[in-house]
Amino acid sequence: MSEQNFDVVVLGGGSGGYAAALRASELGFSVALIEKDKVGGTCLHRGCIPTKALLHSAEVADSARDSSKFGVSATFEGIDIDAVTAYREGVVAKKYKGLQGLVKARGITTVDGEGRLVAPKTVRVGDVDYVGKNVVLATGSYSRSLSGLEIGGRVITSEQALQLDFVPKKVAVLGGGVIGVEFASVWKSFGADVTIIEALPHLVPNEDESISKSLERAFRRRDIDFRLGVRFQGVTQNDDGVVITLENGDTVDAELLLVAVGRGPVTAGLGYEEAGITIDRGFVITDERLHTGVEGVYAVGDIVPGLQLAHRGFQQGIFVAEEIAGLNPIVVDDVNIPKVTYCDPEVASIGLSQAKAEAQYGKDAVTSYDYSLAGNGKSEIIGTTGSVKVVRVVDGPVVGVHMIGARVGELIGEAQLAVNWEAYPEDIAPFIHAHPTQNESLGEAFLYLAGKPLHTL
Repeated sequence: MSEQNFDVVVLGGGSGGYAAALRASELGFSVALIEKDKVGGTCLHRGCIPTKALLHSAEVADSARDSSKFGVSATFEGIDIDAVTAYREGVVAKKYKGLQGLVKARGITTVDGEGRLVAPKTVRVGDVDYVGKNVVLATGSYSRSLSGLEIGGRVITSEQALQLDFVPKKVAVLGGGVIGVEFASVWKSFGADVTIIEALPHLVPNEDESISKSLERAFRRRDIDFRLGVRFQGVTQNDDGVVITLENGDTVDAELLLVAVGRGPVTAGLGYEEAGITIDRGFVITDERLHTGVEGVYAVGDIVPGLQLAHRGFQQGIFVAEEIAGLNPIVVDDVNIPKVTYCDPEVASIGLSQAKAEAQYGKDAVTSYDYSLAGNGKSEIIGTTGSVKVVRVVDGPVVGVHMIGARVGELIGEAQLAVNWEAYPEDIAPFIHAHPTQNESLGEAFLYLAGKPLHTL
């Protein structure tokens, strides 16, 4: 057994892992980055990037269908799934090549293979031990299923959904969260009949209730069916399709069932508990500074309880590298991490929902304003409806921003600054928002809450 020594050993090359490796290298540390598949992880290869490429193809399909609304004569002849796949794979390949080049340029030692923690600061790959003064665990997540629901045949996860070489005529989606509504949106734009099954009372149930209800209205207009507040009971399948049974006795017929009930942490069998790390329901337990309690060992990304978002893992990777370097980086709570769901219409949010703000500060201590995109010039031009809702503490800061509408994900940057810097609407109101932009909708909401609305009676 040979041994190699580094300042930092990172186990897992996804968003959190490669961010930790890049920042640690930038800070002058020697770094080993261990990855059993491809650097970039789920996000780049099987998640964020390829699914958003599919969503862009879906947007183009809808634009072609609706082109006459904008005075453009175009013919929609259907979806060439092979061409869509080539486009999607091309985007991923280009980003992967760029990331590989960046990691190499930073002088990071990349190790291809499956690593296992055999001691608190030692990761073994094959017959080589990689010993770090510090170790960062970043082994990511997998697509969950429900107890008794086996994946296989016509019952698929998002990974298999990406690889389909056909557009199903009729598909059922189990789970109305981010992954579920994004695939439902794609398949509807591609021409499929779609039914979403969600056990909770609303789609995207982690969002402000007003946004969830707006998305439900939008999906009804798109003829996307959904069953809310009812649990899945079972599924049978044959050569022609699947039959899903719900606990209320209803059934849903489809060609495929997409299981989109969340993601689980990849920690089993990797030696974490044997090394003294606390595991709870598969998750690595850390303090707020992402330290595991075992000297020199940190964890980032989807294996840490909380939001399972690529950019959360990315930020945590940077955080840990700076923590190791003694830079004392600031902690960003999960509630103040931006979230975007890229269905049509998009959903974007940060901070507290109205209900959570009222629970935290008191109902009379919170106010909000919900600005309709019907009053926004750019939104009218691109043909979207929706709203921007800003929640503030009375005579206090903005604590939440919640948006729905085409392209509202591009507005989350300003919203993030407002919430994380605890800005008062009165602080932001004097600043100019370019016209015509959807960004003006945020400006109008801030003006209203500052007591000087311009376009609102």
